[in-house]
Formats: sequence, structure tokens, C-alpha cells
Amino acid sequence: MKKIILAASILLAINTQAQKDHTCGAAKRYNNHLEKSAGLTVAQIAETERYDQHFIFLDIAMNNTSTTVSGMAGLEATARENLDSALLELHPFLLITQIRVNNIPTPFSRVSNVVKVPVNVLQGQNFKIEVDYSGTPPTAGTNPFGGSGLTNASSPSWGNQVTWSLSESYSAYEWFPCKQSLKDKADSSSVKVTVPNACKAGSNGLLENVVDLGNGTTRYEWMNRHAIDYYLISVAVAQYVEYNVYANPTGAPNPILIQNYIYNNPQTLPYFQSDIDETVDFLELYSDLFGMYPFADEKYGHCMAPLSGGMEHQTMTTQGYFEKSLTAHELAHQWFGDNVTCASWTDIWVNEGFASYAEYIMLENLYAGNEVQDMQDRHDNIMSQPGGSVWVLDSLNEGAIFSSRLVYDKGAAIVHSMRFALNDDNAFYQGLQDYQNDFADSTAYATDIQNAWENASGVSLNNYFSEWYYGEGYPTYSAKWNTIGGNLIFQISQTVSKPSVTPMFTNDLEVKFTRNGAPDTIIRVAVNAMQNQYVIPGMGNVTSINKIDPNNWIINKVGTIQYDGALVSLDENLLANDFNIYPNPLNGENLQITVNDDQEYTVIIYATNGKQLLNQTFKNQVQLNFDYAQGSYILELKSKDGRIANRKLLKL
Repeated sequence: MKKIILAASILLAINTQAQKDHTCGAAKRYNNHLEKSAGLTVAQIAETERYDQHFIFLDIAMNNTSTTVSGMAGLEATARENLDSALLELHPFLLITQIRVNNIPTPFSRVSNVVKVPVNVLQGQNFKIEVDYSGTPPTAGTNPFGGSGLTNASSPSWGNQVTWSLSESYSAYEWFPCKQSLKDKADSSSVKVTVPNACKAGSNGLLENVVDLGNGTTRYEWMNRHAIDYYLISVAVAQYVEYNVYANPTGAPNPILIQNYIYNNPQTLPYFQSDIDETVDFLELYSDLFGMYPFADEKYGHCMAPLSGGMEHQTMTTQGYFEKSLTAHELAHQWFGDNVTCASWTDIWVNEGFASYAEYIMLENLYAGNEVQDMQDRHDNIMSQPGGSVWVLDSLNEGAIFSSRLVYDKGAAIVHSMRFALNDDNAFYQGLQDYQNDFADSTAYATDIQNAWENASGVSLNNYFSEWYYGEGYPTYSAKWNTIGGNLIFQISQTVSKPSVTPMFTNDLEVKFTRNGAPDTIIRVAVNAMQNQYVIPGMGNVTSINKIDPNNWIINKVGTIQYDGALVSLDENLLANDFNIYPNPLNGENLQITVNDDQEYTVIIYATNGKQLLNQTFKNQVQLNFDYAQGSYILELKSKDGRIANRKLLKL
């Protein structure tokens, strides 16, 4: 049986200055130009922010053999100020035949993708813009599994031909007129799609009507009554069969529909059916851990399309195939990405880091043991290069936004590390639930989830976010150890892979020791300098350091591990001064310190996890009210010039 204990941190600082290719990411790194502008100037973006959109609607005709689209789309909005015009985006490949404002045909101006519509409304007034348009959106380039607004392709495995949308991050305007602003979610949306009778059309929300138009076409009418971001509006058209299952998460008033549009191919559904059925288990698990599925009154579901992963379209993911990690990832996005959406692409971690870590959580809870290799694979990919930040500096660079190594793998790995930092799974999941509640139907930044965890746990995560989220690189840990007089003494030192950006990592770390005649022991210590020393009383039967970070909580490499008989006892008087420190054990009494010289000293008290509890300067003598919980503490005395004068293990 393994035993986990806390070590007494001595903090002897020598220098205190201080890809596995993820399928979701593969699907999103679409088109043949990785660096892609949002298409508007700063002034034009400011112009779009003069109004709030609250309803997005499409009524379009499509088929499964091309990306050609025709029909009407638009929005209802409220003026934030007096408006003479409103600005929309639409790709120049698409022809506009008429625009109506509040049902009245209106002239408009258009330069490339920028469409300016006269509206003439006062601040606080509502208005509606309808755009009649048609055309063929730009293609996805040479990659048939990608997307670029709308894509048409045939499945190489099943032969079925599909037209589907993939608008993340800036491609919604390539297939319908829209406002592409992350922070301006619409309150609801409607997607009506007319398709050939042999096809079905999947989209967001509830399928309210299926209307046979009598001319060889059928209209599918989908209505979503939840807040939605522009890039999550979706459509997929193919010859589908419908396969439905239901989830029953604890606390749900009704079973939740999981509606699946699967290729109309005799082999497809039988091949994937058991994998699709697992969606039930995943939805119930995440509802327990993250809070109730946010769209429980509508549905969850999938539309198959020949892409190499999935895209988390709200309530109906577009997915190329079914495999537990992919399905779990895209489902988790309904909480992290759809219910709460990143407020800026620089903080895409708010979406992708947590959906990726949800894969680990699924394995941990439903496939116990498989999560170990999952995290190891992520760490190996992260450390294949020395640097790189989870925070995305260039929010117009889709290669950076959807970096498998950094946004997905490192994003997931640092969530794992922060779970370790909190050291309390109740607080970890409570923080995630609070975050979901506080930012439901809205957008958030990385600092918002930091605040949620800190409020739930009382633990500061400032250093973690500075070093692991905004910082770059990873540490390599080395260790030395010795035993003296029944005490274990060991030292952890670190070097870093990107010292110019992150010169030091400060975090807790587990070290596993092999003991003669006793179980292996894992000791948790605080690492907050380039070199730290620790003492553990009564551990003299240690024979080796078995492993650093045995449970893979921290992204790190291991340098050297060695026995060092010269590593000195940490209880000895390091200067020759005559100190009197009593009583010890304290037994509820005040702590007395006297020194027989006139020099100035600083007394520092550390908890066993390395947290500094007291720092006080004195001359000759000092009396301390030692009002702490029962246990062991480290007392350290420093001379005025910073040298260590004395260290003692105190017991209360």
C-alpha cells in the first residue's frame, strides 16, 4: 500500500531569482491559409459593435452534392447607440439580390466581404435585417477533410456524400451573412434548410417541423432557444438515417435526447452503434461533475461528415467517426466552448484545454487505468519542443489557435496540474461548476476560471497561471538524498527549457521513495526555488528515490537521481552562534528564542508543505505565540546577511 505524506520544506535557495494529432484540432486546422484575417479593419470591427444581435436566422436551400446555397439569412438586433447603418460580413462569392430592414427593401453598399446596410434607428431600438443571397462558397482547398464555411465531400470509408459547415474561427461569413463577434452571442437561432427528399438536414436545437414541400424537397426547421455564438451555427446535409438514444443524468427532469444522423449505409450504424451508445454514459458523467448538461431541454446529437475529427456545433456535433475520446471531447465542449465560450481566441484554452482534459476525466472514471497513458502521451508531445505558450499571442493565426501540442495537450496537462495544486477534487469540480453557472450563455477569459477555482478552494493560482498558462517551457528535476540519524534529507533542483521566458517553475511536486521493509512512500513537497532541501523525520529506512512525479501531475523531465552521503543534516547549527530555542515540543506554550550576541536575525516558520507562515526580525530574543494546528513545522533563522543560522523541526 502506498502512503502519501507531506514533507517539511527547507527551501534552501541557491538561485531564488526568479503531438499526438488531436482529431478535434485536425478538423479545425482547415483550409489552405493558416493565417487568416477576420476580414475587417479595426474601425469596421468597432462599427459592428454598435449593435447587439439577439436572434440569428437562416432559411436556405442546399443539397448533398455541392456547396451551393441559396435563400435568406439575417439577424435581429438592438442598437447600442443611434445608428444610421449596420455592418455585416458575407463572402464576395455569394451574390446578394435584396436586403430588407424591418421588412422594407433597402439599398446597401458592399465592398468585398463588408456589407453596410442603412438602418436609421435610435439607441435601444430593435431592428431586423434580412438578406436574400445565393452562390457557391469558397472551397476547402486541397484537404477534403477540412472545412471552409461549407465543404462537400464523400466519405472514403463509407462512400456517402455530405455538405457540412465548419465556421470556426472566422468562416461563418463564407456561407451566411453574419456578425462575427465572439462576445456578442445571439439569444437564440433558427435554421431552416430545404433539401432533396432523400436527404436530411441536421442543425442546432430542436427539430420543430419537417415539411414536405411537394416538389421533391423537404424543409427541416430547427429552433435553438439558448445563447449561441456565430461559429456554432451549423448545418449538415446527407442521406442520413436517424438513430436516437436517451441519457438520464441525476437531477434531470426528463430524459435527454441524443439524436444521431448517421450515414444511410447498411454497415455504418451497426459498426458505430456501441460507440454512439456510450454518449449516454459520457453525458451523465459530465453532468455529475460539471453541472447539468446545459441544453437538457433541447438535445445533444451528432451529424456524420467526412472530416478527420469533430466540431462541437451547439447541441449537434459534426463528427467524422465515433471513438470514445473524440466523442467525449466534443460532448465536453457543450459545457466548455458552447455554454461558456472563450471571449477571445487568445484564450481558446477555455474551450479546448478543458474539452481535452475531459477526455482524461472520462478515461479516469469509465476506463480506469487508461488515463495514465493518455497524460503521458500529452506530456511527450508537449516536451517534443522546448517552448510555446497555451495563451495564444496571435489570435488571427489558426495554426496557433488550434495547436495540438500547446492548446490541446498542454492545455489539458495544465488543468491536470492545477487540479493537483488545489489538492482537493471537491474544490476542483466546484470551481468548474461555479464557472459554468457564473458564465452560462456568455463568454469568459482564462482569469475567470482562475477566479472560480480560487474562490472554491482558497488557494492562490497566480504563480501557476503565470508560469504554466502564460509562460513557456517545462522543468527538468534532479534529486539527491541522504539519511542521517533516522532522518531523510533530500534535495530537488530544477533547470528549465525556456529560461528567457519562464526562469523557474514553482509548484508542489511528489517524490516516490523506496524503503527497506516498508511500503513505497510518496512525499509531496513545495518547489519554489531553483534548489530546495527537505527533511523527513523517522524515514531512515529509505533505500532510493524511486521516481520524481510518479503520478505525472506536472509536465517535466527527470535529470539525475543520486545518493549523496555529503548532504548534511538540516537540524545542525549552521553558524557558530549560541541559540536557545524552546520548548520543543511546544505543548501549547509560546516559543522562546534567545541568541547570545547583538546581531539582527530573522525567524521564519514554514508549514510542512513549504508555505511560509511567519517572517519576523528580532535582536537578542523574541517570544512567538505559536497559534497553529497540531503537527510539525520548520523554524529557520537567518542572519542579517542572509546566511542560514539555524534550522529546527518543531512539533506542536
